[in-house]
Amino acid sequence: MNVRLSKEEGEFLVKLSRKAVNEYLTNFIKIEIPSNTPEKLKEKRGVFVTIERIVKNEDGLWRRELRGCIGFPEPVYPLAEATIEAAISAATDDPRFPPMLPEELKNVVFEVSVLTKPELVIYQDPSELLEKIRIGRDGLIIEKGMFRGLLLPQVPVEYRWSVEEYLSQTCLKAGLPPDSWRYSKVKIYTFQAQVFAEIFPEGEIVERILDFTFSRNE
Repeated sequence: MNVRLSKEEGEFLVKLSRKAVNEYLTNFIKIEIPSNTPEKLKEKRGVFVTIERIVKNEDGLWRRELRGCIGFPEPVYPLAEATIEAAISAATDDPRFPPMLPEELKNVVFEVSVLTKPELVIYQDPSELLEKIRIGRDGLIIEKGMFRGLLLPQVPVEYRWSVEEYLSQTCLKAGLPPDSWRYSKVKIYTFQAQVFAEIFPEGEIVERILDFTFSRNE
């Protein structure tokens, strides 16, 4: 596990992600790493930036909808730089959505997931994966040939998936049949994430605690 970030360092990254998108959308400028960036945020780390829209249901309740999510699974860039790049890409280059408009910024929240380096899971029988993977702790990467899919550790918590469902959904994300993890030898990597997010647009920033374990039989 990489050295954990402080709450202040996490807040810095979330504010940096919003600032990067704001400057890019309004002034067409890609910001540089700020001079007051903490030293720990200059180390190479994997990171994903998630942008969610705040929308109201027909019953008047507020909910969040994905607006973009892109990042770097591997520690190839300094963390602050990677956060800037991922934030801009999440806002403008996620193929699932059209590019964001400046006026959307007041209705979205930013979330930054700082990753540990992915580690290959060693297993002989697929049934072993049910014990090796833990919901609420592990993010997943599934790889077979040219196919590759990644899901962040908060995703199965939000959808209340079992480990089996989590593996199947990651296969689908990779463009593979959902049961590929059961019947064909795929490479599976796990990683962990420290997640910081705005509670509401430009509002308080908190560290999300992912603590949810689902029995494999449920």
